[in-house]
Amino acid sequence: MGDKLFPVLEGNPDWMSRLPEELHDVPLWNLALPGSHDTMSFCLDISSPVLRSESFLLRLTDLLLPCCTRPCIYRWATTQQSILADQGDLGIRFFDLRIAKNPASSSNLFFAHGIYTLLTVKEALKELAMWLEAHPKEIVIISCSHFDTMTNEDHVHLVEFIHILFNLKLCSSKNVPTLRSCWSKGYQVIISYDNEAMLLEHPELWRAIPYWYADTPNPKKVISYLETQKLKGRPAGFYVSGLNLTEDATYVALHPCQTMRKMTMDALPLLLRWTEDQQPGPEPDRINIVCCDFVNVSEFCSIVIGLNYKLPNLDSCY
Repeated sequence: MGDKLFPVLEGNPDWMSRLPEELHDVPLWNLALPGSHDTMSFCLDISSPVLRSESFLLRLTDLLLPCCTRPCIYRWATTQQSILADQGDLGIRFFDLRIAKNPASSSNLFFAHGIYTLLTVKEALKELAMWLEAHPKEIVIISCSHFDTMTNEDHVHLVEFIHILFNLKLCSSKNVPTLRSCWSKGYQVIISYDNEAMLLEHPELWRAIPYWYADTPNPKKVISYLETQKLKGRPAGFYVSGLNLTEDATYVALHPCQTMRKMTMDALPLLLRWTEDQQPGPEPDRINIVCCDFVNVSEFCSIVIGLNYKLPNLDSCY
């Protein structure tokens, strides 16, 4: 499906501050929040080596034929096209940050999806901090995960940097975050950190947020999977429903001219129709965070934000 059906949109930079007052005391895990899957993949470095966590066969192939492996990985691992500030302007409030230690760098941490990114973690988070300064009533959830080849020392330095950068904007995991409570205390950042040792040392960090994804290139199977998960009941706190498709080696081999962008664009109409039918709230079959690829080329953010206006009985959301 061509891009003409999915124009780049200006977005919703301050949508949280414009929600009805009746929603200001609703826990954020009972609202609908747009998120970007593999947020930093817009700046993958095609000249970087393949991650050490990838399969031995892929790393061996990359060692022998990097001119073949890296362009292929780049085509399929690139899931976003916008910098963090632009994603924030679109309405994204959940950032999926997959952090890694690049062996070519002695101190800097990068992001990664198959290969490493050009931007460092510090550069990206500083950009997001500047965006938050310009939008003081918007609240973001930052999910830090994967941590490929990172040492305990790397974790310590990263958490220290996060504390210094966001400081009083950090909302502790001991709180029940609502718009009103966060605004009253100046909280704008929730950090989900998928490392048990750091969680024990820093109880203000939030545990890893469950992410439901179907691990399939078929959008119908994605929807079927999410519907099955909903029947089992939603988690008590934050959780993610992933609209993102997933390719495997067989699919890539059978579609040599395709890319993740094309596969996503073809599937988006069906996935967005499913999203339009969802509702947030505490009930077992409700959604919370919804993540998507290429968030800048569809009405995805506006659709998810609009779900908040469908809450029929606001009292039941508390």
